[in-house]
Amino acid sequence: MRSLARPPMRIVYLTHSLASCWNHGNAHFLRGVLRSLIAAGHRVEVYEPAGAWSLENLLRDHGPSGLEPFRAAYPELSSQTFASPAEAVERAAGADLVLVHEWNEPALIAALGRARARGESRLLLFHDTHHRAVSAAHEMAAFDLSAYDGVLAFGEALAQVYCRLGWGARAFVWHEAADTVLFRPPAEPVARSGLVWIGNWGDGERTQELETFLFRPARAAGLPLDVYGVRYPDDALATLARYGARYHGWVANGAAPALFARALATVHVPRRFYAGQLPGIPTIRVFEALACGIPLICAPWEDAEGLFTPGSDYLVAATGAAMERHMRALREDPDLRAALGRQGLATIRARHTCRHRAEELLAIAQRLRAPEPVEASP
Repeated sequence: MRSLARPPMRIVYLTHSLASCWNHGNAHFLRGVLRSLIAAGHRVEVYEPAGAWSLENLLRDHGPSGLEPFRAAYPELSSQTFASPAEAVERAAGADLVLVHEWNEPALIAALGRARARGESRLLLFHDTHHRAVSAAHEMAAFDLSAYDGVLAFGEALAQVYCRLGWGARAFVWHEAADTVLFRPPAEPVARSGLVWIGNWGDGERTQELETFLFRPARAAGLPLDVYGVRYPDDALATLARYGARYHGWVANGAAPALFARALATVHVPRRFYAGQLPGIPTIRVFEALACGIPLICAPWEDAEGLFTPGSDYLVAATGAAMERHMRALREDPDLRAALGRQGLATIRARHTCRHRAEELLAIAQRLRAPEPVEASP
């Protein structure tokens, strides 16, 4: 890959929250990309709305101590809050590149677009990391993106949605990736046992899939299962208890590598929209798990963009019975576990780190800033 060394830019990112990853997976990726950009010499500023939902929930459940894992893992990162769209626009004025995450209010999206139309920033990009473009198109229609220079979509299927809306070559695929500064195999061998699954319940988007591809086969294979995540209603907790899974609640993303290091394997259970209407978009946990060298088994999911090599980087289970067989095989075969761990890690390091994505972002910015070619006179 090319060097990140380019003329330093002032880059502004408007997120929902940087410090909180409570039900906010984009924070994982954002932290790693911004760390890479800062390390390359760019001036990075992060702004988020006062009273962000994710942060408020984190503080409600864990108090100020819930922020300590983020601060310890990312000492170079911080954010400032804004109270209104006008204040956010003022803070971002003059930036070389402004990025706005889709988990922001329509009023902010529109205000930044108007500022871009007035020339108050050089480039303005909309960053979409959710399935709402297909699952709640009416919500996305409330966003005025008319003055934006481009859209960053976290998968080709989502980029194609924007292409059909007229964005054409200005809809860019920008996949999530692993922050390999944080997500890496343990420095020393660790005793491993059981399965670990880190994920939120999912608002009913994968309830049956979790039972079919995680809870039932784990119990049948005789593997203890530890579950971490938030927004588990009472019926979900009852399901976990019925299958003997141990529920631990929220865990800071910075603690995930240590959890992966102690387990034999983990499982990817995509939400229904990513298994069907938006194929080819894995959750960020796929990147992070493989970066830690833990064997991974995937429930049905089409790697439509060839990000990985199924069967080598991870195992694929088409049915619950196949998932159980894979779990038993990983429990009994240390060579299989080692081979999967090595290959998955190699793929991440070669193609899917946050440094790779930072380089891709800079290339997109350079392409958008380039002058339009002038046709030769006849």
